[in-house]
Parts: sequence; structure tokens; C-alpha cells
Amino acid sequence: QVRLVESGGGSVQAGGALRLSCVASGYINRSYCMGWFRQAPGKEREGVANIYPSGSTYYADSVKGRFTISQDKTKNTLYLQMNSLKPEDSAIYYCAAHRQGYSARVWIGSCPLDAWGQGTPVTVSS
Repeated sequence: QVRLVESGGGSVQAGGALRLSCVASGYINRSYCMGWFRQAPGKEREGVANIYPSGSTYYADSVKGRFTISQDKTKNTLYLQMNSLKPEDSAIYYCAAHRQGYSARVWIGSCPLDAWGQGTPVTVSS
């Protein structure tokens, strides 16, 4: 059983900031990368950022310099700090992880992941 619970979304004005959190529990491969992706209505799913156990990170060009991914392994929590938000950042944000033995269902950069939570909505107004 895998459980990923995202929180921290909300409505902000352009230029504002939000910090998303994702608490992970269950049979997740914790020696694997984790990440965030987003999906806006009528748009393709977009990988936003990933992080490896080594601490190396990847960011989509659209968020580079504005978003920061981090993790607290002691709390099994993944974070996404989002600054200088733009209306085009509006979407539902999902935290994703890997389960041992499962095939990838979403790629975030070069990180193949297969499980995610219910998502947290982010709305940025101009």
C-alpha cells in the first residue's frame, strides 16, 4: 500500500509564493528519485521537478529559477517551494514516487515514477 498526500495549494496573485508538501508512506522505494508534475485542464501533463537521494535535482525550463524541490527524509516529506508564480503555473500539482517492481507511468526528467496522490490545486491570478 502506497500513500502520497499533497497539500499546500491555494489561490495567489501573480508574483506570489506557495510551498507544497507531500507526505509519503507505505512501500515506496526510498532509494529512488521522487518528483512533482502538474496538469492544467485541457493541457498535457508536465514534469516540474525531481530530486534524487543524492540531492541532485532537475527542473523544467518553465520553472527553473523560480521553484525549488527539497525533501526531509526524517519526515518522509517532499516539498516544492514555488516563488514568482505566474498565471501559467495554475494547475493541479501531484507528488510522484516509485514502487518496487512497477513500471513507469510518468517521467519527470529522467526519473520514471508510477504512483501519485490526489493532487493539490494551485491557482494564480493576474
